[in-house]
Amino acid sequence: MITDERDFETSVFDKEYITLAGTREGIVRGGRHLFDRLPRAFAGINQIAVIGWGPQGSAQARNLRDSLAGRVKVVVGLRAGSSSFEAARAAWFTEADGTLGEMFEVIAASDMVLLLISDAAQAALHERIFAALRPGATLGLSHGFLLGYLEQQGSDFPEDIDVIAVCPKGMGASVRALYLQGAKTNGAGINASFAVEQNVSGRAVDRALGWSVGLGAPYTFQTTLRSEYLSDLTGERSILLGGVHGIVESLYRRFRESGTNETDAYRNSVDCVTGPVSRIVSKHGLIGLYQQLGDDDREVFAKAYAAAYPVGLELTHEIYDEVTSGNEIRSVILAGHRLARFPMGKIDQVEMWRAGEVARQSRDDDSLPLNAFTAGIFCGVMMGQIDTLIEKGHPYSEIANESVIEATDSLNPYMHARGVSYMVDNCSTTARLGSRKWAPRFDYLLTQSAYPAVDHQTRELDTTLIKAFADHPIHKVLQICAEMRPTVDIFVQ
Repeated sequence: MITDERDFETSVFDKEYITLAGTREGIVRGGRHLFDRLPRAFAGINQIAVIGWGPQGSAQARNLRDSLAGRVKVVVGLRAGSSSFEAARAAWFTEADGTLGEMFEVIAASDMVLLLISDAAQAALHERIFAALRPGATLGLSHGFLLGYLEQQGSDFPEDIDVIAVCPKGMGASVRALYLQGAKTNGAGINASFAVEQNVSGRAVDRALGWSVGLGAPYTFQTTLRSEYLSDLTGERSILLGGVHGIVESLYRRFRESGTNETDAYRNSVDCVTGPVSRIVSKHGLIGLYQQLGDDDREVFAKAYAAAYPVGLELTHEIYDEVTSGNEIRSVILAGHRLARFPMGKIDQVEMWRAGEVARQSRDDDSLPLNAFTAGIFCGVMMGQIDTLIEKGHPYSEIANESVIEATDSLNPYMHARGVSYMVDNCSTTARLGSRKWAPRFDYLLTQSAYPAVDHQTRELDTTLIKAFADHPIHKVLQICAEMRPTVDIFVQ
């Protein structure tokens, strides 16, 4: 039965419907031909402030400026004394023309404020930011962390403002790079989700969609701010970062202990996950990966999957509970107080990461192994996250993005080019902390529970799991989502 659990109305853009696992979801298709509609979407908005010059801030400010072409002013706001002023000036935001200034002054002068500073900074400065906002202003977020923090504090957003979110499903560097490619290749860009938390003006939906279209999103999906932060924080601690980190660490060590040399162990663990496994899943889905295996490899995949799925399911449930309870948000805030004294170190010191540096220098992507055991372990953990989010009631478009598409189309390509350690050390502080905290849990449970079940039959593997995998509704969902895949792959400059 098709249900209509969420819906939205837009007077500016053309809404379409897709049906995912029996649930109808509204979407908006983007494209540069829609840029002329942006002034209508931003009716009543004379100035948009982009606060922060991190990966998302720098990308979003430039994309919106280019898309709006002067029809709405885009201004960058930075903390006084920030070292990012020079980088913003180099991108032609300047104090002289009024497109660059101190953040609180810019906030007070703007009708729409996109708050893209770090999660910890949002928590620390939110009272001053709220006080600086104009009555009737629109506050935009690209992550729901601040909502989770406010809920913890028993607080809320000011009642007289719109609160919206647009969350690109990729890194800031990709948001900018694929936008530039979109000038020549229609459909290039990063898909995004949008949410409306408060709609005081009655125009919040169109403003959120205008923001997403202006960023170059080929497709925009609806979610809620709470659903976004629960799935996002859970995903980056599970399969997107923490899970994949723990998976490849444990697999590399398992291959080395069986006598495999360093380079081949790296090829069959890290390179296999970030290379052929991710490429196949990106284009053909999880079931497409399984179907490409021969009969013998399918048996290997099935055993590995049956061993890893319970680990993925158990740990993702635990992570989700920790996020829902506020414990993960509290841990990020507490860590922020410690980092000046105890900064996070690099994680690229052990043998596997050194082996990766050597392996990448001589890597031939066309000859990388598609190791069935590695594929089964990775897909088992991924499906554990998928089933957790289904059980928790998240929309299927969000589940597909946060569990599969963002991994295989965005983060894993960066890991493939630079290494998992590079990715984990160059994402947001919130994600870095979460990955460091949970990766060892995945590593431990796979090593102590999953692998002995396969190698020494320490527990009976549930043979019904592979049939449940083959019949899972996520495969049709991914097939539909693949049709809305950007026309240009994410690349690493």
